[in-house]
Amino acid sequence: MTISLNTPRNTYTASAGQTDFTIGFEFFAVADVKAYKNGTLLTYNASPSTNSQYSLVGTASSSDDAYEFGGGGTLKLGGGGASANDIIVIIRDIAITRTSDFSSTGTLDVKSINTQLDQLTAIVGDLKGQTDRSVKLLDTDTVSATVTLPAKATRQDKLMGFDANGNIETTISSAGLATVSGLSTEIQALGAISSDLTNLNSNISVLTNVNTNLSTITNVNTNMSAITNVNSNLSAINTANSNSTAISNVGNNITNINQVASNLSAVNDFANIYLGASSSAPTQDPDGSALDDGDLYFDSTSNQLKVYATGSGWQNAGSSVNGTSKRYKFTISGTPTTLSGNDDNSESLTYDAGFIDVYKNGVKMVNGADVTVTSGSSIVFASALANGDIVEAIAFGTFNVSNVSAGNITSGILSTARGGTGLGTLGSAGQALVVNSGGTALEYANASSAEVYGFKKTFTGSTINRTVTVASVSGSNKYFIDGVQQDTLELLEGNTYVFTYPSGHPFKFSTTSDGSHNSGSEYTTGVTHNSSTQVTIVVATNAPTLYYYCSSHSGMGGQANTPVPRPNTLQVQTTNQGVDNISASDYASFDDVQFAASGFTWSLSNGQLIATI
Repeated sequence: MTISLNTPRNTYTASAGQTDFTIGFEFFAVADVKAYKNGTLLTYNASPSTNSQYSLVGTASSSDDAYEFGGGGTLKLGGGGASANDIIVIIRDIAITRTSDFSSTGTLDVKSINTQLDQLTAIVGDLKGQTDRSVKLLDTDTVSATVTLPAKATRQDKLMGFDANGNIETTISSAGLATVSGLSTEIQALGAISSDLTNLNSNISVLTNVNTNLSTITNVNTNMSAITNVNSNLSAINTANSNSTAISNVGNNITNINQVASNLSAVNDFANIYLGASSSAPTQDPDGSALDDGDLYFDSTSNQLKVYATGSGWQNAGSSVNGTSKRYKFTISGTPTTLSGNDDNSESLTYDAGFIDVYKNGVKMVNGADVTVTSGSSIVFASALANGDIVEAIAFGTFNVSNVSAGNITSGILSTARGGTGLGTLGSAGQALVVNSGGTALEYANASSAEVYGFKKTFTGSTINRTVTVASVSGSNKYFIDGVQQDTLELLEGNTYVFTYPSGHPFKFSTTSDGSHNSGSEYTTGVTHNSSTQVTIVVATNAPTLYYYCSSHSGMGGQANTPVPRPNTLQVQTTNQGVDNISASDYASFDDVQFAASGFTWSLSNGQLIATI
C-alpha cells in the first residue's frame, strides 16, 4: 500500500452514548493503536464489556489487501459507550523493531520489503507526531542556541528562565539582585512590621506584583504610618475592593449624590407617591399612612400605570389602548350576553370606558342601548347573541393634548427632529408630501395614480420523479421510497409522479391497503405503466386516499394521501392607471381585490398574497 507521513492522532469530543470513532491513519496490528478517554489509557478487548475497553474493526487498503488495517478502521467502545463531552484520543505507537531480515543473495520478497518500509514510514510518522507536540527550537533559531538543562545539582531550588540569547538559565537575574541590595534600608524597615508580613504571606499572589511596582514600594516606607492604618482597616478595604465598580460609579456621579442628599426629604416624599409595581391595588402608603390623591403604582396584572383619587379609587393614568385604536373580533359559540377575555386572535379585550364601538354582523350597536361598555374589560349585550354571530369592536385610545398659546409659537421652519417637515416652501401643483428614500425626512413628489388590482390564485401542476428500491427488513421485503421505508406519500392533485422500481416488484396503486393481497383491486385513474420498471400517475381532482403495493408480494407498500394543493400561480389584472378597463365578469372572478396607488408588485408565498412597494 502507499503510506504517507500522516499525523497518527485523532481527537474527538464524544456525544452521549457514542460507541464508534473513526481511525483516520494506517496501522498494521491491534498493538499499534493506543486509546485514551479523558487522559486515561483504555484496554483492548476483542469483545469489550465496559466503556474502558475497546475493540478495533479494520478497513483494508485499496492498494494492498495484505493489511487488514491498511486503510484505517473504527474504534468501538464497550458498555454504553462514551458520556457527553468525553475526550477520546486515538494514537499510533508502533514498537521500534525490524520485523524482516533480507538475505544478501537470492530473490528479494517485494511484498516483505513493502511491509517493512510501510512500518518504518509509520514509525517515522509516530516520532514526528511526538516531536511536533514537544518543546523544540524553531528552524530559524541560531545553531548556537541550546535548550539543554544544567546538571541536577546546578538547577536545584532555582527558577528556570532564559538569558538574553534565549538559552536556558537557572539563576536569578543579576539586575534584580542589585535592585534588592539597594533597598537595604527599606528591608530593615519591613523587619519592624513582621506581623504585617505574615499577613502578606496569605496574599502571595499580590507579592508577585511587588517586583513590577518596585518604585511604588519605595514610597511605602515614606508612608509607613498610613500603611499601618491600612492593616488595621483591612476588612473595610477588602469590602471596598469587592465593590470597586459601585464606588467608581459613586465617584462619577458625586454631584447627583450630593443633590439627592440635599433633597432627601423630597426623595422620601416621592417614595410615598410612587408605590412601585404590584399585582393588586395598594391600600396604604409605604409609611403606613392613608393613600393620597396623586399616588401612583404600576398594575403588573394589566400592565397599566394607575393613579389614586379620593372617591374614585385607582384609575388608569393613561389609555388602556396602546396607540390610537385597537380591533377585536369574536366568533360566537352558543348564546352568551357578555364577551370578555381573548378574542379570535388571542388579544385580551381591554378599553377605556365608553371609548369603544361594537358591531354585530357588520351592524353598529348603540352604546347604552344595545350594549353596555363601561367596565373596560367586557361587552354586555341587551339581548343574547346567536351561535355563529360575528362581533367586532374598535377601542379608541384616549389622551389629552396640552394647551399651547399661539403667541408662544415663533416663526421659522420646524425641523423633522421636532416633528416638522423641515420644508420652507410648498411644492408644485399636483404634488404630495412623501417620505424620502432614506426614511429621514419629508419631501414633495408627484402623487401616484389610483389603481385597481385584481388577483386570481391558481395551482400549476409539476412532474416529480421518485425512486423505489426494495430491501429486506427482519426477513421480509419492503418498499423504500427515496430511501425511506414504506414512506407515507403526499400526492398533490394536479401533479404528475413518475415511480421507477425494480422489475421483480411491480409497483401499483389501490384504494385498499395492500391492494389485491387484501381483496382490493388496482387503481387505474390517471395511471400509466410505462415499462416493467416505471409507472406514472397524474393525480385526478377529488382523488381518493390511495395505497401503493407490490402485485407479486404482500406487505411491502404504504399509504399515499391525495391532498388539494395550495395555489402556486398568481395572475394580476390592473386598470393600468386608467388605460385598461376591468369587466364586471372579470371583477367577479377575482379571488381578491386591492385598491391602491400604482407602483406595487405582487407575489405568492406559501399560498399567501404578498405586496411589495
